[in-house]
Amino acid sequence: MSTQNNNPKGIVFILIAMMVFSVQDGIMKHIYNFVSLYEIYLIRTVVSFVLILLFLIITKKPIVFKSQYPLLTFTRVILFFFGFSSFYVSLTVLPLGTATALFFVTPFLITIFAHFFLKEEIGLRRWSAVVVGFIGVYVTLNPDFSNFNYLSLLPILCALCYSLSMIIIKKTSDKDSVYTQTFTFYIGAIIISIIFYFIIGDGKYNVSDHPASQFIFREWFVDFNSNILLMTATGVTATLAFLFLFTAYSIASPAVVSPFEYSILFWSPLVGWLYFDEIPSLNTVIGILIIVSSGVYIFMREKVQNQSLATEKPLR
Repeated sequence: MSTQNNNPKGIVFILIAMMVFSVQDGIMKHIYNFVSLYEIYLIRTVVSFVLILLFLIITKKPIVFKSQYPLLTFTRVILFFFGFSSFYVSLTVLPLGTATALFFVTPFLITIFAHFFLKEEIGLRRWSAVVVGFIGVYVTLNPDFSNFNYLSLLPILCALCYSLSMIIIKKTSDKDSVYTQTFTFYIGAIIISIIFYFIIGDGKYNVSDHPASQFIFREWFVDFNSNILLMTATGVTATLAFLFLFTAYSIASPAVVSPFEYSILFWSPLVGWLYFDEIPSLNTVIGILIIVSSGVYIFMREKVQNQSLATEKPLR
């Protein structure tokens, strides 16, 4: 069956993946009051690693751990790890929908980095969409500079790290498969999390009452039995979302399915509303609409120009 004929199925898979990602983020937001960030990271990554490994064994796909680009891969692992650390920390101070919306500046940043690092030609229309997109970010944040919480910028830091990692993946994908790149991240994240356990796992740096500081420096395994199911659930949901997402990109045209990643901007506010009583403000709704419109326009222009910068790889 052709890729074109699989586009509807790919769109369905994307929609399901985004729903599952929003559930995972909701779980992360729920348990940040009880466990440490890197404790979750360790459990989540181990679970995902095992599940992906089982998936490859069952489907008889090749299992390759070694990257052909060790230095670039190491850099990408660091960017991924600390990028999404910043996103999860942002959930302690931001509504789920707002944090997710701010992360979706990623297409704008990928466009900028592709121009400067990959020497891709970007036309005036896409540059204009990037500018409008950042106006949407400003509207979403609605900053009061006399009392601005700079932790609100953490999803944008995550997007920055993620965009740089996507530029690296564009370089490394010619020799490293998507599963090799996933495994290298999992192995790296497990190692970094274990190192953090020996540095901050005893809670000796947990000296602030701020929820973000508590989330990072809280003592590990204090209430492990009560939270192990939820921590395991983050790994299961992350793996399911990953498989749905990359299946969608493998069976359908990326230019067609990639705009549907923005469906998470429906699911995340819905999860935030149902489970955390978070009701988006008018500014947030308007800002999200501007970000979505600009991002989708960039995807459309890439398709017209036959370029794959922001649309080639998933945004989650």
